[in-house]
Amino acid sequence: MRQSNDQGALQQPVGSGFNAKSTAAEVMEGINLSGKTAIVTGGNTGIGLETTKRLAEAGASVIVLARDVEKAKQNLAGINGVTIAAMDFMAPDSIDAFAAKFIASAKPLHLLINNAGIMWVPLRRDARGIEAQLATNYLGQYHLTAKLFPALKKANGARVINLSSLGHQFGDFNFEDPNFLHREYETLQAYGQSKTATNLFSLQLDHLAKAFKVRAYAVHPGSIGGTELAREASLEEFQKLGYLDADGNMKPEVAAQLKTIPQGAATSVWCATSPLLDNIGGVYCEDVEVAKLATGDSVESSGVKAYSLDEHRAKKLWQLSEELAGAYFEF
Repeated sequence: MRQSNDQGALQQPVGSGFNAKSTAAEVMEGINLSGKTAIVTGGNTGIGLETTKRLAEAGASVIVLARDVEKAKQNLAGINGVTIAAMDFMAPDSIDAFAAKFIASAKPLHLLINNAGIMWVPLRRDARGIEAQLATNYLGQYHLTAKLFPALKKANGARVINLSSLGHQFGDFNFEDPNFLHREYETLQAYGQSKTATNLFSLQLDHLAKAFKVRAYAVHPGSIGGTELAREASLEEFQKLGYLDADGNMKPEVAAQLKTIPQGAATSVWCATSPLLDNIGGVYCEDVEVAKLATGDSVESSGVKAYSLDEHRAKKLWQLSEELAGAYFEF
């Protein structure tokens, strides 16, 4: 049996018994996480909040990393087993500060869910000059995971869940100009690049970390209504994509395809807990299942593009990420 998902060798459904309409609560039924520690980035809004609720409900001690601590306190009020810490993927120093504090606690880390993300934003850069979607949706994932890797190893059986998107089909990773210094910025192209990077990272991380009983997964949660992801999107952008009609109303066929927030969090918690994935990693999952390869040339409605699971590109991205983040894994 192939042990690596290079080129999508393992991208086949495993018979989860769930589907696109399954909720996080249904997936977590009967799962006991007592004694486990989980970290969820952006775990105070949208599918991150639902993920946090279900992990805590199953008995896990959950640390939510949030940019706005006061807002997180309001949203997480009344949920037992949850603590909040400040961190912003656009502020590398905040990643280092949180990770150093957690490592100093000597606790094992069983679940790291890199859920935080942005979309539809204008061109921005972090303090290092990294384009904002690349910094938030990918490089922050790499940086935080690298810094927390000693704690993941200590768990003697850990999983890293990296939130990706079907939007990875919008574009491959541009190694020549990842930060749009020499090409015109296009927000969805930047988003697609960042999510392709997440897939490549998950592939290579699993390859390198499985010897330490750490497995990695990339997750497409689905298109979800009611989150804050599109807070900066313009009406024209949605109309251009065919989501809204001329009056700005969502088209019925688009609305019918949207998931609820509980459905959107289902694949994350499945990848975090399912015994079916005990011996499988580096895969891209959607609809509470390991996705199939998307083999067409255009953007498809489901599946994962092979270019985002390419062994050589994954290794190349890993080296670039070390340089950009200044963070290195202890293997």
